[in-house]
This record gives sequence, structure tokens and C-alpha cells, in this order.
Amino acid sequence: MPCLPITLKCLKPKEPDVEPRTLGEHLKRCRLMRKLNQKEAARLFRVTSWTVLNWEKGRSEAPIESMPAILTFLGYDPFPSPETLPERLLAKRRAMGWSMRKAARQIGVDPGTWRDWEQGGVILFHGHRNLVARLLNIPIGDLDQEMRTRWNQSHK
Repeated sequence: MPCLPITLKCLKPKEPDVEPRTLGEHLKRCRLMRKLNQKEAARLFRVTSWTVLNWEKGRSEAPIESMPAILTFLGYDPFPSPETLPERLLAKRRAMGWSMRKAARQIGVDPGTWRDWEQGGVILFHGHRNLVARLLNIPIGDLDQEMRTRWNQSHK
């Protein structure tokens, strides 16, 4: 039998996207760069491999309780830098892995009040402003000024 040249064909592995846009894409890129499979990554997040698959495919969102482990795994925060107070409150809650209820408990307010603040509501009481300023590590004077401006705009 004569020797014939044989060519093996297979799919080339995809290169991870240069600029991931979603949290799932960030997770997948980082996982692949570390040469981990989904099962190994799932162990790090204390979830199932199906959960990691669904996050990576964008079929489901990672719960806020998983965010500290995810941010540690990534080594960076893939979300846009917070600019407004509501965005800063959400970013802090995400970094800490707090539900709204737990975040509200940290300040000593009702969860509905925290939700209002995250949606751009006015922080009425100076004591609450002090606690929020300390939590977010921002000057109380800046927070007071922002709340005065917000109050005046909502009562024109």
C-alpha cells in the first residue's frame, strides 16, 4: 500500500475578543488566559459550571453576592467608572457583594431609602449624608452641595 499524505483538519480555537464588552466576556477572556475550564472557574466562584457557562454566554447575570469573587478573579473592575452618586452607591454595593437590604443595614436606613438614593433621590438627613460620605470616602461638603442642588432642581 503506497504512502499517501494525510491532512488533519480541525477547528482553530477562537482567540478571545480583544475588547470584551460584557461581564461574561471579561470572565471568559480571563478564564481562557489562565487556562482554566469552566468547572475550575466555577469552583472559585462556588457555583456550578453551568452557571459560569450562562454568565459567559449572557444568558444570566451574576448575582451581586458573587461580585467580590468575580472582581478578585478578574483583578480589575470591568464596569464603567462611577461618576454620579447613584453610580458610586451601586459600585460600592457591587464591590462589597451587598444586597440593597444589607447595604441599607450598613447605613441604618430602610432598603427602600437606599433604592431611592441609587435612583437619584435626595439624601435628606445630614446624619445619613455623613454615613454615605464616609462609606464612599468622599468629602461631606461635596455631598451636601450635590444634595442641595438636587433638592433645588426637584422643587422648581
